[in-house]
Amino acid sequence: MERYDRERMELSSRDIVARAINSEVHAGRGSPHGGVFLDITHRKADYIKQKLPSMYEQFLKLAKVDITSQPMEVAPTIHYAMGGVRVDAETGATTVPGLFAAGEVAAGLHGANRLGGNSLSDLLVFGKRAGEGAAAAAKSGSSAAEPRFDQREIDDAIAGLLAPLDRSDGENPYQLQAEIQETMSNHAPIVRDGRGLEAGLAKIVELGSRSESCGAGGSRTLAFNPGWHTAGDLHSMLVNAEALLRSGMERKESRGAHARSDFPTTDEQLDDVNLTAEKSPDGMVVKPQRRPPLPAYLAEAVRHAYARYTPEERE
Repeated sequence: MERYDRERMELSSRDIVARAINSEVHAGRGSPHGGVFLDITHRKADYIKQKLPSMYEQFLKLAKVDITSQPMEVAPTIHYAMGGVRVDAETGATTVPGLFAAGEVAAGLHGANRLGGNSLSDLLVFGKRAGEGAAAAAKSGSSAAEPRFDQREIDDAIAGLLAPLDRSDGENPYQLQAEIQETMSNHAPIVRDGRGLEAGLAKIVELGSRSESCGAGGSRTLAFNPGWHTAGDLHSMLVNAEALLRSGMERKESRGAHARSDFPTTDEQLDDVNLTAEKSPDGMVVKPQRRPPLPAYLAEAVRHAYARYTPEERE
């Protein structure tokens, strides 16, 4: 029975494995650095080197661990953002005229959990559609496809981008970045709860205010300035962090990669509900939006594919 459970875990999706690791760590059974040990030494050394060459090289060079004879220490980390801008499924067009998107930046394809391998098919299929959609829009010359520029907005964006270079005594961008990472790790972890999400949101809002006086880390050069680049990245980090926290607070259930200890079950009434984040005069607003039903041909294709799995595989 123990061997069956282990093999079943090895074949489970990443969200289940990540939560299992998280549970072991919180139960006090984790590794010295807050993870767990992954042991593949039951496989022959040549097999490991052939199937996992990059993993073998990385652990050997960076950690001096030979995974053919030693267990490796691992822990979950962020891998993929299952959300993004709204796009038209056929063309990849966003709600911004002239802007097309595909892949991880586009929302909707993977739902609450992206399974292994789906990202590549997403890029191939929808990358092609977005490319063809953008080309068709450009060739058509229609006003709907033509971006509209406001010179004042452009000037404001340039001024905001250059501002950190003039703040020699401004907030350290690396420190702010580290605090964003720490906040999200502590308050929006693999298994989160309402109280933690609220505390994380308050901290992110505070960091947003501090980022407005961010410097470039002491350098004013434009040629290669990691501090300035980090200062420019902070806005996007903060927007994504706030959207994640606010959406997590609104979704009072556990679904896919989103697990809440205070709402551990899945709410069927939320099966067809997406959460959209919008900019308003009072800041970011998150609203629930029901998805339209699947077209009949697509629903039939999904039903047919689902029927091929055993009850155990459907879990």
